[in-house]
Amino acid sequence: MNVTKILQSVKNEELPISEAAKQLSGFSELGFAKVDTQRKARNGYPEVIYGEGKTVEQIVAITEDLLTEGKAILSTRVSAEKAVVLEQKFPDGIYHKDARCFVLNPSSKLTDGYIAIVTAGTSDIGVAEEAAITAETFGNSVKRIYDVGVAGIHRLFANLDDIKNASVVIVIAGMEGALVSVVGGLVDKPVIAVPTSVGYGTNLDGITALFSMLNSCSSGVSVVNIDNGFGAAYNASIINKIREGE
Repeated sequence: MNVTKILQSVKNEELPISEAAKQLSGFSELGFAKVDTQRKARNGYPEVIYGEGKTVEQIVAITEDLLTEGKAILSTRVSAEKAVVLEQKFPDGIYHKDARCFVLNPSSKLTDGYIAIVTAGTSDIGVAEEAAITAETFGNSVKRIYDVGVAGIHRLFANLDDIKNASVVIVIAGMEGALVSVVGGLVDKPVIAVPTSVGYGTNLDGITALFSMLNSCSSGVSVVNIDNGFGAAYNASIINKIREGE
């Protein structure tokens, strides 16, 4: 934040005092939310709206506030019912049903290096799409490599070149989560593991896969929370942009 520039803009009557106050405070006060207007300056990406647990009216209000910043706007965990309202209110937005994400102003410039998003099974695609849409919204090229789990490991080897050539790899798996250890042992790139809640009883809603990934003997593997495709993609995006020299 350039304080001098903001004050000069007010002096020149180029910026309303109310907007200057918002920029100087670093957040917008909406009563039910304090929207972080300096997130991109601090972290490289603007604030993301977590849609689950918020009313559609709250999501609309936060989105309207973020629109004044002119940055990419990503809302995650948005139900189909809420999406109907958002699409009516923001006709330029796109709802990605599998990802449960609503996106406005996605980055139009994509990186040369790509993020490979790899799933063990088709049942993991919902989490994978959350990761893919997050990464693409923030300007990353993405390659989707789905349903290559260890139960048919020849499918993984048939796609191994695409995985090895990625800048960073996100591996998403439920059940026992074994795929991440296999991939981690085959590539020389950062691997971000996402355990999913997919699996039978002793999967324990993803805890078994989480523990398995945390105990992986493959070096270079980091692990995010259960079903957290967004968190994996956020970290992968930072890594990919560093590799691009941005």
